[in-house]
Amino acid sequence: MKRQTSVGLLLVAVALVLGGTAFLLLDNGPENPLPMHYTYDVVAAYPHDKNAFTQGLVFEDGVLYESTGLYNYSTLRRVELETGKILQLYSLPNQFFGEGITIFNDRIIQLTWQSNKGFVYDKSSFDLLQEFDYPTEGWGLTCDGNQLIMSDGTATLRFLDPKTFEATGQIEVHDNVPVTRLNELEYIRGEIYANIWQEDKIVIIDPQTGQVKGWIDLSGMQDIENRDISDVLNGIAYDAQEDRLFVTGKRWSQLFEIKLIPLD
Repeated sequence: MKRQTSVGLLLVAVALVLGGTAFLLLDNGPENPLPMHYTYDVVAAYPHDKNAFTQGLVFEDGVLYESTGLYNYSTLRRVELETGKILQLYSLPNQFFGEGITIFNDRIIQLTWQSNKGFVYDKSSFDLLQEFDYPTEGWGLTCDGNQLIMSDGTATLRFLDPKTFEATGQIEVHDNVPVTRLNELEYIRGEIYANIWQEDKIVIIDPQTGQVKGWIDLSGMQDIENRDISDVLNGIAYDAQEDRLFVTGKRWSQLFEIKLIPLD
């Protein structure tokens, strides 16, 4: 399918004569292309802990790393994809509500919701190595290989230095209007994928401009009538070696490998 584009007129030379003075108007650039729209096919379904209030998800070295939320129940986990078995678990102190995670080198970085505090763990042992602060709420977190990308529930995505955790920049996500409630994040092939909280949708974002490049409609993946209002889609992981995309949700009993299908 070809990408839809807006049709723009290039005004090479338009003379407006006002009071005897001629003005030359030039339009030098095409408008932003319209975002792609996708549905999905389920390639495979895997068991997922239905008690896991999924807040962050990463796939690396053949296993899943998962952050779960809720006060008194927040954890960091290493999970076997094929069985859903928890291979390793670290429980956060009860006063923290776990949020997004990402991996940078040999460390796992985890956010918390309203405590303005993040944690850094050794990837292998889950030993807590460091704590850091940030001024906003913590929602989603991913990494482009050089810097962290963080959401806070608004339309703003912030870029952080992965060693000092100082802010290095930000973008405002938009598709004609601001796109808010950006939640769990994943960096995939040069683009940012983000769950929209309380919607069965994932948005694809240009990390340079914040422009929305695509919308993924995941309606029908879970039976809405048989799930709690808080059990929303939330969790995106990407297997870069095998080019596999995984999604799940809070307290979902399954994790899905999906293939994106462009819509006309």
